[in-house]
Amino acid sequence: MLTIYFKSAWRNLVKHKFFSFISVAGLSIGLCACILIIQYVNAELGVDRFHTKLNNLYRVVNDRYQQGSLVQHSTMTYSGIGKAMKEEIPEVESYCRVTPYRVEIISWGDKKIADQRAVLVDASFLSMFTYTLLAGDPHRALLEPNSIILSEKMAREQLGVKEPQSLLGQMVVFDTDSIPYKITGICKDAPGKSQLHFDLLISYISLYSNSGNNRFAQADYDFTQPSFWQYIQLKKGANPETVERKFAALDTKYFPKAEASGIKEVFHLQPLKKAYLYSDFEYEIGKTGNYRIVWSLLVIALFILVLAWINYINLSTARSLERAKEVGIRKVAGASRLQLVKQFLTEALLINTVAIIIAVLLTGLLQNSFNQLVNRELSIGMLFSKQMSDTGITILFVLFSVAGIFLSGFYPAFVLSAYKPIKVLKGKFTRSVSGVFLRKSMVTAQFAISILLIIGSFVVYRQLRFMTGQSLGYNMEQMLILRKPVLSNPSAGFLNNAHEFVNAVQRLTCVKGAAISSRIPGEELGKINNVNRTDIAMNNPATMTNMGVDIRFIHLYQVKLLAGRNFSPLDYNDDFAKVHHLVINETALRQLHFQSPQEAVGKSLTAFNRTWNIIGVVADFHQKSLKSGIEPVLLLPTLQLQGRYSQISVKVDPQHLTALIEEIRELYASYFPGNVFDYYFLDEKFNTQYNNDYLFGKVFGLFAALAILIACLGLSGLSLLTSSQRTREIGIRKVLGASVTGIILLLSKDFIKLVLLAIIIASPVAWYIMHLWLQDFAYRINISWWIFALAGLLSLVIALLVIGFQTVRSAIANPTKSLRSE
Repeated sequence: MLTIYFKSAWRNLVKHKFFSFISVAGLSIGLCACILIIQYVNAELGVDRFHTKLNNLYRVVNDRYQQGSLVQHSTMTYSGIGKAMKEEIPEVESYCRVTPYRVEIISWGDKKIADQRAVLVDASFLSMFTYTLLAGDPHRALLEPNSIILSEKMAREQLGVKEPQSLLGQMVVFDTDSIPYKITGICKDAPGKSQLHFDLLISYISLYSNSGNNRFAQADYDFTQPSFWQYIQLKKGANPETVERKFAALDTKYFPKAEASGIKEVFHLQPLKKAYLYSDFEYEIGKTGNYRIVWSLLVIALFILVLAWINYINLSTARSLERAKEVGIRKVAGASRLQLVKQFLTEALLINTVAIIIAVLLTGLLQNSFNQLVNRELSIGMLFSKQMSDTGITILFVLFSVAGIFLSGFYPAFVLSAYKPIKVLKGKFTRSVSGVFLRKSMVTAQFAISILLIIGSFVVYRQLRFMTGQSLGYNMEQMLILRKPVLSNPSAGFLNNAHEFVNAVQRLTCVKGAAISSRIPGEELGKINNVNRTDIAMNNPATMTNMGVDIRFIHLYQVKLLAGRNFSPLDYNDDFAKVHHLVINETALRQLHFQSPQEAVGKSLTAFNRTWNIIGVVADFHQKSLKSGIEPVLLLPTLQLQGRYSQISVKVDPQHLTALIEEIRELYASYFPGNVFDYYFLDEKFNTQYNNDYLFGKVFGLFAALAILIACLGLSGLSLLTSSQRTREIGIRKVLGASVTGIILLLSKDFIKLVLLAIIIASPVAWYIMHLWLQDFAYRINISWWIFALAGLLSLVIALLVIGFQTVRSAIANPTKSLRSE
């Protein structure tokens, strides 16, 4: 019997090729789009999923309040807080301090390697997190100072060693450190994606041990410097909310003087599995995703699949008149309703099976292009890997697909099998009002979803254009950033040499200027608390960011000076403790309660436990992306090029760029021999802050177009079916004198009404959803009325074009032929 069902289903598909094509094409495109999006969603949700203790791992995040106002919402906290939690709270099983360590150049024999990501970690790191050592003892590899573990990838690709185990016991040197580091382990590459990227692990004790290179006493057990990342492991069954309630006692015990100064430290636990996607924190330890983007794309994927199923249901039920005769004959021949339901379900299963096969083939063909679009290494196999994705999403998708296939097949089967054979065969069959209403409702829903996606695409595009076109308060075009020369001993002589290098670069023909700064636009700035004016009492001391700049920086970046003066050579001193002049921005001006830039010049403030004189005020500038608000900034006169994050900025003329870079390379080699020359363009680096948003815009637009395509396929089929079912009516109307225009309006008006209704339904929903999305941006567009008008007009035009061909064809047909055929 099953074979008969399949044969009959196959004959029906072949007989009605066009309608079968529309159904299969819509389902194939929908399933392919779904599979691709699910891959991306799974990859994003799967970050850090490979850790076996994931459900018990948390990171400590730190909110700092000053006079009741939140001044810092950070992932960085104090080095002593993890140990204090373990000692004070029984539910805490273990803790691990993690601190990225900037290693510019690693020297191994004669080989020098740049740009390696190093992380200082406690010895507990390997027991808390799931990283496997290919060589070395995981219990002892990070116990001693100056011990390091290399990643397998670094050992093989950077050091060129085929047998990484042979590196155990060998020594490497970081930058200009006098004490080498011993290789005590080789770590196998992580089986899945992690927020924490590293090429080598350094024993945390190296940071504060007397035998280390850079002794930093506060790194051991301190509650004054919030410069570290802390992870804790809770005991099985421990309630994180219960643990958090015990943090208040830590604030009282370890920060006794904070309350007197108006500062309150509040600690929270964030599950490690949420750290990557659910982050609005400052000073992130690695790249982050965006949960709103992920869930939005997932909803779009489901929308597209639902649109495809609606197409199938609409076309199946719309063909009820011709299928009714088939049902009548089958019932007269003795077929039961159950057998008819099985027959129609078999057709649905066959169509969906063919669609699934084509969708998988399409996914394979489009996989590389999609991977390039989202900048990920994705594959269908990842959907079923527990270590690389959230398999729960895959299971839900499969269940949703199975349910959708069944329901999309069951409804037409239920409707068609219910026809009465006597009425059908006597020609008294009529369509039910409820069936027509449901079909119109589904067409409306299709276009409402499509219009919603069109509006969303317009809003996303305009917001991205707004961010990239907005003035940042400085000019970073053609700004070349050079790597600092770390293999040079810090000294006054070295600083003079650096000055001479910058002067030499400025003399090059195609160079417009150069400057030195501790940070550059796009980088996170350090913060200083308790900034006060000296001339008045401030009820709420300010928290501000700070950046060291040289005498050329303000002019080079074309930051507007509103009052006062720029730095002069007399403002600088090799001894930073003797520097007392600074420049502030407008936001700092307002927080210090000055009425105008001119009023601030000549006044003093306290910061870094000493008094500073304000010599100038500059206009606000966006240090970070427009997703963040402008922060108060203190610009400090410093020549500390050997400072950990110092950068050299060079403004270049794009003409003869290749030759210019070679000239700069030669100068760099002569002034800083042995250092690795490297560079990048600032605008490219700055715009990486919008990577997630660009990705969202591209994927959103692409799949919105696919949704419209699927809706148009369904509309095309329905218009063809409607025209064919009204052939006799059209012929009679034309014989009675109806015009071609009148016939076209007659056939089109019902569909146009549905599209107009869809516009009315979709517009407020789209406004609400996109309004929520825009809240992620400190600087955002207003959603203008014309976006809805344009989306509505576009959807109407698309609908008219789709149904226009068939309606015109039907309207100009010879009525004699149509009446004779009827």
